[in-house]
Amino acid sequence: MSSSGAEGGQQTPSRSRRRQRRQLPLWQETILLLVIALALAIVIKALFVQAFYIPSPSMEPQFVKNDRILVEKPSYWGSGPSRGDIIVFKDPSNWLGAEDTPPATGLKRVLELVGLYPAGGHLVKRVIGVGGDRVRCCDQQGRITVNGTALDESYLPKGTVPSLQNFDVKVPEDRLWMMGDNRGDSADSRAHMGEPGGGFVPEDDVVGKVFALVWPWDRAQIIHRPSTFRAVPDATSGSR
Repeated sequence: MSSSGAEGGQQTPSRSRRRQRRQLPLWQETILLLVIALALAIVIKALFVQAFYIPSPSMEPQFVKNDRILVEKPSYWGSGPSRGDIIVFKDPSNWLGAEDTPPATGLKRVLELVGLYPAGGHLVKRVIGVGGDRVRCCDQQGRITVNGTALDESYLPKGTVPSLQNFDVKVPEDRLWMMGDNRGDSADSRAHMGEPGGGFVPEDDVVGKVFALVWPWDRAQIIHRPSTFRAVPDATSGSR
């Protein structure tokens, strides 16, 4: 007894025509794949990882101007930054001048929108104090203290001091006290104490934590929080 075409492994003409109709032309498949890839890139940029460049020498020697870095965002989904983190944040109150934010144009602008080209218009600094902390400069040994504990800032450029400017601040809740590592060439929280906001950066302006230097290749590395910040006691009952 002969079997039907479906049971015998042979396609009927109508089924073959339906399968041919479902297959997209190559150019349409290519466009669809590009749209999917761009959508994924936008989601990754918005929620997970974003590329930036270093706009100034304020973070030397860790980062040099025009270095390319990667910032990850999931670490701050449930809590704010920790002391010692290097973070990228939005300009809180016109800290940047026009010369610091040259606009991307053409293809660079498109790539920036999807996170494939380093974004500008942001600042990169180190978190020295979080909400509730008292940050002072300086103790008798010329060191910055946080909640009475002196910082061993071995990440600063050799031969420099922690700060030529004295200050004594109490960081408001949900705010951050930010300083560049190259203290003599960093317009950070110290430079904006007399302005609206007192030089403090709102946590809502934080984009994410720098976790990798990716360019130039010969200096590529994973970024870690300095161990000196582990000894700093919390100013409040909450821990970070």
